[in-house]
Amino acid sequence: MEEDRPIKKPEHIVGSDLSQLSADEIRARITLLQEEIVRLERELVAKASGRAAAEAFFNRKN
Repeated sequence: MEEDRPIKKPEHIVGSDLSQLSADEIRARITLLQEEIVRLERELVAKASGRAAAEAFFNRKN
């Protein structure tokens, strides 16, 4: 049953040849990369928050 399979997102390899892509394919890749940037930025914020919490915990003065 093919409808049970997850839909695979289109891949983009940084530095790959773009000359054979249509304008719509390029737009799709731009959207994919923008979404990935947002995901990476969220993870960066989460890691910074975790680090700040750990530093605050271990640098407490009693």
